[in-house]
Amino acid sequence: MTRNTYLLDGLRSGLTPIENHLIDGHVDGRVSRREFLRHGSVLGLSLPFLGQATLVVGLGATPSVARAAVQPGSTIRVACDAPQTVVDPVLNGDTGGVLMLNQVGEFLCIDGPDLVLKPCLATSWNPNQDGTVWTFTLQKGVKFHSGGEMKADDVVATMDRLADPKNSSNALSVFKGILQKGGTRKVDDYTVEFHLDSASGSFPYLVSSDNYNAIILPAGYSGNFEESWDATGPFKIEKFTRNVGASFVRNDDYWGLKALPAKTEFIFFKDIRAQIFALQAGQVDIVNQFSVLDGVALLGDPSVDIVSLKSTANQPVHMHCDSDPFGDPRVRQAVALCLDREKFVKGLMKGRAEVGNDSPFAKVYPMTDPTVPQRNQDIRKAKELMKAAGMEKGFQVTLAAPQYLEIPAYAQLLQNWVKEIGVELKLDIMDRSAFYGDVIPGKSPWLDSVMGIGDFGHRGVPNVLLQSLLMSDGIYNPAKFKNKEYDNLVNSYTASLDLEAQRAGAGKIQRLLLEETPLLFGYFYDYLIATKKGVVGVQPTAIGQLFLQDAGKT
Repeated sequence: MTRNTYLLDGLRSGLTPIENHLIDGHVDGRVSRREFLRHGSVLGLSLPFLGQATLVVGLGATPSVARAAVQPGSTIRVACDAPQTVVDPVLNGDTGGVLMLNQVGEFLCIDGPDLVLKPCLATSWNPNQDGTVWTFTLQKGVKFHSGGEMKADDVVATMDRLADPKNSSNALSVFKGILQKGGTRKVDDYTVEFHLDSASGSFPYLVSSDNYNAIILPAGYSGNFEESWDATGPFKIEKFTRNVGASFVRNDDYWGLKALPAKTEFIFFKDIRAQIFALQAGQVDIVNQFSVLDGVALLGDPSVDIVSLKSTANQPVHMHCDSDPFGDPRVRQAVALCLDREKFVKGLMKGRAEVGNDSPFAKVYPMTDPTVPQRNQDIRKAKELMKAAGMEKGFQVTLAAPQYLEIPAYAQLLQNWVKEIGVELKLDIMDRSAFYGDVIPGKSPWLDSVMGIGDFGHRGVPNVLLQSLLMSDGIYNPAKFKNKEYDNLVNSYTASLDLEAQRAGAGKIQRLLLEETPLLFGYFYDYLIATKKGVVGVQPTAIGQLFLQDAGKT
């Protein structure tokens, strides 16, 4: 018997049947250590080696092994995008705004690079038997920058604010059908219960850093965040100048380990190439995110270190399922069979991506069913499908897409690939903000286009994409996909607390989406940042956040 097996057996008393089932799977080899760590963290298991994993990763309030390698008191300079709108925890969804919020704000828990949740403002979390109620225990002694202690009332007010449709929160796409205003309830000052509208086996991810709007604010917060920047993080605002930059200073009253840098500076750029030049010229220490296409020169630069995170970030291509030319699923399948995914990943993406299989289930998810066949390029079969659908002569259609990362190049490749089956794509590449518009039908080229390419950041679980993009009542549903069988499968999948049940449900969803093909998930790209040699302890997340409390220069 191994030491870990002994520890597991010793901890069985008091655990739920679901937790003991997870332990059994780990002991008999059905659940790998990575899967055990990840799902144990979701269920709030507090096992000795779970704690060790938290220590090594070092996100949020937990220490990092890099701390011993640097001298405190440095200034860390970051090149990044400017926030596109006012910095607002309720409304922000752009990379610049998310990055600013992350500097001062914190979450109940943090989704690490390995997709394992780490404690932050919450110390533990546990579900009831069916996953309809989750109980979170809060850290004690956490102070807001304004001085008051963070307690359950603040968590309740924060989640109610995000879940209230009147506030038009960006988090509604996460909470819809799961958590509504009034569902978050105080048990005592340091205990909160989430009473869900429907069971959710992955609910902790929805209130973690995965949901970048869910930083905990004081209960009395009433808006105008840029006037106060009041949250609980290891840095406090020093100065913010719109479209120019921002600076933050160490919060000496921080509840956890004090930040190593005395100061962090963020310089806003409109162009990624200017960010790269600034790094190479020594004007900044970090480029927060760059695409493979833009950063080819960095990949071989000996003066630069590349931090590469496997992510589930993706650029889904939608086709309107309710009208011609894509009303017939055979036509959608034919388009999907034109994609040369392997060549795209190895060529354009320089191997820094994973091939997708036309569902949100990326290979890095432990619940993804690996037995589902991978869709590959097959022009002969695509032509047969077009003929069977009465479309052998092809058609013309406009593909709308944003000017963002490698999307324009992806659009051009799609344009060339589908020529093989007689489809003529006209490309309409536009400014990203114009492309998304108001994100409501009639006022959004993304949602209104018969065919278009969106962009979605990394998530620790695929639930948000499964629901918001593809369910019949999804908050976005750009493909106008309506399928009751799919809706039922997703509801069953999201309610599952058990890994085996999740994988079985995922397989059914994956196969249905291959048959229907409302969206093309051609690839999932790695999240890349660049740092100067000698800059260590930088902890990015694939969703665009940057934890700098352990950063320094050697």
